[in-house]
Amino acid sequence: MNRLSVVDEIFLHRHRGLGLPVVMQGLWRSDDTVDLPLLMSLHDALAGGSLGRRVVRPRVPGARPRFEPSLDCYPLHYPADPLSADGILPWADEQAEIDVDPERRPGWALTATPVVGGGTVVSLVCSHVLADARGLIDAVTAALAGTAEPPSDEHTSDIRDALHLIRRVGRGLRGVRYSPASRTARASRTAAARPVTALLDVDAAQWDRVAEADGGTPNALFLAIGAGIARRAGVPSPVRVAVPVDARSSGTAANGVTTTEVVVGPADTPARIRDAAREAYRRPREGAPHGIPDEILQLVPDRLAARLAAGAGERDVLCSNIGAIPDSLASFGPHRTGGFAARAMHPGLPAPQATTSTRLAAYLCAFAGHYSLALVALDADRFPDAETLRRHADGELADRGLRVHSW
Repeated sequence: MNRLSVVDEIFLHRHRGLGLPVVMQGLWRSDDTVDLPLLMSLHDALAGGSLGRRVVRPRVPGARPRFEPSLDCYPLHYPADPLSADGILPWADEQAEIDVDPERRPGWALTATPVVGGGTVVSLVCSHVLADARGLIDAVTAALAGTAEPPSDEHTSDIRDALHLIRRVGRGLRGVRYSPASRTARASRTAAARPVTALLDVDAAQWDRVAEADGGTPNALFLAIGAGIARRAGVPSPVRVAVPVDARSSGTAANGVTTTEVVVGPADTPARIRDAAREAYRRPREGAPHGIPDEILQLVPDRLAARLAAGAGERDVLCSNIGAIPDSLASFGPHRTGGFAARAMHPGLPAPQATTSTRLAAYLCAFAGHYSLALVALDADRFPDAETLRRHADGELADRGLRVHSW
């Protein structure tokens, strides 16, 4: 289906200045220097795969925007001068500032840099309209395997799509009575002028042992750590944690994530958090306000849709468990992959309209015997600089008996 989903359009609105802009970034590093021709082949394969799309506006009111194949892309950027090891994180943050917008310019960008002493770091950034974290990883996996396929250009007519959407919303509205929004109001504030970040690796066996010793799961420990870091920074308890849940259909690169909530108190163990998460997964996912059909957001004007969707999925902390990274990413040609991380970033800040109630976002990947924890802090009062974020993160992990290696 080549029409944008409700979630796709929410992220598209944010590219147009209606909220906090979001891009996805995948980062991986090799143990040695990658040759330019190999990176160029990856770039070409990505261009011909699921990220090679652009958004086309409909000509008929009520129809949804659609994707169509596009070869428009930024050229590969791979400077000759190596980067110092302590410059990797600032470099990665800078790559997330590339202006990707699938409607008005290329929607993705591939960059890389050699590192002093050997090694290469690669960054792939794409608009969240094109893919979420799992979609980005799938795009890289297919490109490396040589199995990337161009997006389909098949689509229904705008008239047929508009009629379908109107009928769908109309059926959903039958019998609906207005009720107060179930979403708990949270004070939004202007996001930090530039997100404060950290990229940390923890031994997977050690992480799993700590989780099991407390009667929890690796994911429950992840939620406990995210809430704990926020609490150390002064976020009041209990900490409300937004937990994305993958609801995608197989074989699609589209955004397939909905959100639920887990509330974490200061005395909650991973075992208690595990039970709370299981209960949360059974609750209805967060959607359009007042229980009306989500698709109504695609029928109303952009600014009204953005206002209705404001705050959806936002809590004190976002904890997104991206899961296991495929073994196919363990090498890049003859080069062994030493680490992989994925995260959402927020380019183009500061912007007065870029508000959020999320203070800290955490993203977890499992790869090559360790967990990669990416932290993105958006509250300048609680996390004024990278040193403060690292101090709270290191303290929380150390108190749980976890040793950390920084990127």
